[in-house]
Amino acid sequence: MILTDFLSRAASAELVSLRHDLHRKPELSGEERDTAARIAAELERCRPDEILTGLGTHGVAAVYDSGVDGPTVLFRCELDGLPITEISTFGWRSEIDGKGHLCGHDGHMAIMCGLAAQLAESRPARGRVVLLFQPAEETGAGAADVIADQRFERIRPDFAFALHNLPGLPLGSVGVRPGPFTFASEGLAIRLSGRTSHAAQPEAGLSPASVLGRLMEALPGLPETLGHTPGHSLVTLSHARLGEAAFGISPGEADIWVTVRAIDDRLQAELMGEAEKLARRLAEAGGLGVDFDHHENFAAGHNDEAAVARIEAAATALGADRVVVGDPFRWSEDFGRFGSVAKTGLFVLGSGEDHPRLHNPDFDFPDELIGPGIAMFEYIMRDICGAQAPD
Repeated sequence: MILTDFLSRAASAELVSLRHDLHRKPELSGEERDTAARIAAELERCRPDEILTGLGTHGVAAVYDSGVDGPTVLFRCELDGLPITEISTFGWRSEIDGKGHLCGHDGHMAIMCGLAAQLAESRPARGRVVLLFQPAEETGAGAADVIADQRFERIRPDFAFALHNLPGLPLGSVGVRPGPFTFASEGLAIRLSGRTSHAAQPEAGLSPASVLGRLMEALPGLPETLGHTPGHSLVTLSHARLGEAAFGISPGEADIWVTVRAIDDRLQAELMGEAEKLARRLAEAGGLGVDFDHHENFAAGHNDEAAVARIEAAATALGADRVVVGDPFRWSEDFGRFGSVAKTGLFVLGSGEDHPRLHNPDFDFPDELIGPGIAMFEYIMRDICGAQAPD
């Protein structure tokens, strides 16, 4: 059956119901206790050889071991939702104010549970298959926490695969490329400290206003200043604050937040370092103190050629429409961190050309993608590990 057939054939009512239940009760990064417990209960029904819980906080992993030497293949999905209020009106909308599954992680989990059901019927012929439900993807902390967990060594993979639904592409289409696939990203918060004074006596204080203005102008142009290849890095202003909202005060402190992104980790490290150097230099010249905080550190996603070949083979065999991915995506995915421990392959699965975009308050994962997602993962898994005869 080709992939387009899966689009016309509804996913099992059980998987759709699971997806809707997960959608109703989103939990934020690092808070996924109930979601993890629900997933562990679902996995128990699919008879894995082992279930690990509490990985890197709330991660869950199901292990299917053939008992025959061979590669370990890991498939990863995400547990967490977003701190965004959902505005949809369908029956399975979020029941928790200010929280929503508006990136599709509920659908990714349903796909993985469907793969577990397939493995319950026909296990790998060689090696092991690990299904990982990762916490805290949205903050960039979860993959590092899972890898740092001492139990991760028991499931360390040779290959790791993941998918992400992507609005703007035809429904069920597959996009992948070898090499750089998603950008590294990190939030940099800069605090400038001077001296507050009365607005009638600004000379008695030390305002950071001029330095803040220079940073707001200089930071976005830093990639060009450093001679980076156009499109390979960027600095985006995301927040700025100068003192308090009061007419009687000459401010003594200021904050500026930027998001720094680059096509690979080396370029990212250079850009982050130069951003801090620039802020220190300007602050010192203005007689100000300066402090830095770092947030939401995502590694760049690099697709291994051998892993991409498996994804492409699956898409071809299943008759998927192919989308040319010419340039890496500038958004980040915590899956990139697994490139430090395995040959990784991340691909995108189209959610529809007119579908609401990721992180929009009206986004909802298309149930029609559950079948294609399972089909792609299962083909990759069987391609590498083979299949035993069903029980």
